[in-house]
Amino acid sequence: MAMSSLDDLYRRVIMDHYQKPRNRGKLDESEGLVVNLNNPTCGDSISLSLKVEEGKVVDARFLGEGCSISMSSASMMTEAIKGRSVEEALKLASIFSDMMQGKEIDDSIDLGDIEALSGVAKFPARIKCATLAWKALEQGIRQAGES
Repeated sequence: MAMSSLDDLYRRVIMDHYQKPRNRGKLDESEGLVVNLNNPTCGDSISLSLKVEEGKVVDARFLGEGCSISMSSASMMTEAIKGRSVEEALKLASIFSDMMQGKEIDDSIDLGDIEALSGVAKFPARIKCATLAWKALEQGIRQAGES
């Protein structure tokens, strides 16, 4: 596949998640925990709701405002982590972080739509947009582990 058509495909996947976000909403606070994060440099904000039971991410939802990169990244992330163990979710976050830094990534886990964000690594100003939801995930899992 030519690079420009791959870029087009990735752009379409990102816009699809932005225009039709998966798992948009929030869980009742009695069901899980909520992490609120924002990126002051660009004004993106996210509220991530996580329901973790017996070491597994049972549900994940998000609300937020921001650019197409931050909102589609949150949509992709919630889809990717639902039903996975906490360890797998954290491994995905680590792989995503490596991808954003342009490092070689561990391809033992299928990234699915998340791979569409790989091009963001070329735009340092947008990396924080893409990683906002993932930072909220890591913080939420730490909180869940402490409770």
